[in-house]
Amino acid sequence: MSSLEEIEFSSKELGHYSRHLSIPEFGMEGQKKLKAAKVLAVGTGGLGAPMLQYLAAAGVGTIGIVDFDTVEASNLHRQVLFGASDVGRSKVEVAKERLLANNPYIDIEIHNVRLTSENALDIIKEYDVVADGTDNFPTRYLINDACVMLNKPNVHGSIFQFEGQLSVFNYKDEEGVLGPNYRDLFPEPPPPGLVPSCAEAGVLGVLPGIIGSLQASEVIKIITGIGQPLAGELFLFDAQDFSTRKVKVTKNTDNPLRGENPEITELIDYQEFCGIPSAEEEKEESEVPEVSVKEYKSWVESDEDVQLIDVREPHEVEIAEIGGTLIPLKEVTENAEQISRDKKVVVHCRSGQRSADAIKKLQEEYGFDNLYNLKGGILAWSEEIDDSIPQY
Repeated sequence: MSSLEEIEFSSKELGHYSRHLSIPEFGMEGQKKLKAAKVLAVGTGGLGAPMLQYLAAAGVGTIGIVDFDTVEASNLHRQVLFGASDVGRSKVEVAKERLLANNPYIDIEIHNVRLTSENALDIIKEYDVVADGTDNFPTRYLINDACVMLNKPNVHGSIFQFEGQLSVFNYKDEEGVLGPNYRDLFPEPPPPGLVPSCAEAGVLGVLPGIIGSLQASEVIKIITGIGQPLAGELFLFDAQDFSTRKVKVTKNTDNPLRGENPEITELIDYQEFCGIPSAEEEKEESEVPEVSVKEYKSWVESDEDVQLIDVREPHEVEIAEIGGTLIPLKEVTENAEQISRDKKVVVHCRSGQRSADAIKKLQEEYGFDNLYNLKGGILAWSEEIDDSIPQY
């Protein structure tokens, strides 16, 4: 952070922050600390969108944003930083425009890249606090490990359907005591596929707004030294019954980063650590017969006898469908008798991943040799065949 003695505000800035300045415990010193700080937000999704808006409005002097994605229509019910006219645009570019429109007195640094083992340390080292708004385990472990190696506090949030979690990891208090990190709470990631994504399981739109706002609050507390950050505790919130509780998080002596016998001294391959095959491995080990949406459409139009199987969940069919017999992925092997063996069978889902998994299961357990994965699934059908089908 910059020296507080060097921090000055214009008259317009003072007007912008007047309600902060009116708080006796906050005042000019707290506002100067915010302006001197540099915060990195990883992710501009459901958590990142509200978190960034409040950090920018509060006056964090330099905000870095890491995201390589573009805005999709399915983002808009929860990612309130974006509008319908932004669909297809770079998220970090839109975020920078919106945040500066709210507060032109701050600096926004954008990193339109995927955070990886190769670039994480170089990006994170330039900031004082990191806020993790990601939605996948490889990046969560990557952020944690980089923060531990660089001695940066990590404000972590996560969401699932109606439930949210929040904690502050790797935080050093005023007495110099270092708190636990993400690996103390979750030493190992869950097996791949055990925790469904938001696209598969859904999320209440307002939930990331609540958790993301709380993340912003924790970031501000860390910067200003006001209040007690949520270090050594995990905050749990359930929007269905508005219940909250806090769970103690203690240091784990077996933590491979900061335990008694640390094994990790540099960033690792986090896809491999989380059991997710690389694109090359996935192609080599998991290849199944595929058919494009255009080719499948031509089969149907030529009256070829083809069976269509939908392995999504019932609630997804209510959102978008292209026909077919519904057999959810978790029930597909026990309902194998419903699937024909004497004609082409096309299996589909939202994106093509679950349908590929279904085909592999049916091939391995029942020896099917007539199954084709609809490449790209519902998303490809909407993109290339019928744009009236919602992308979700």
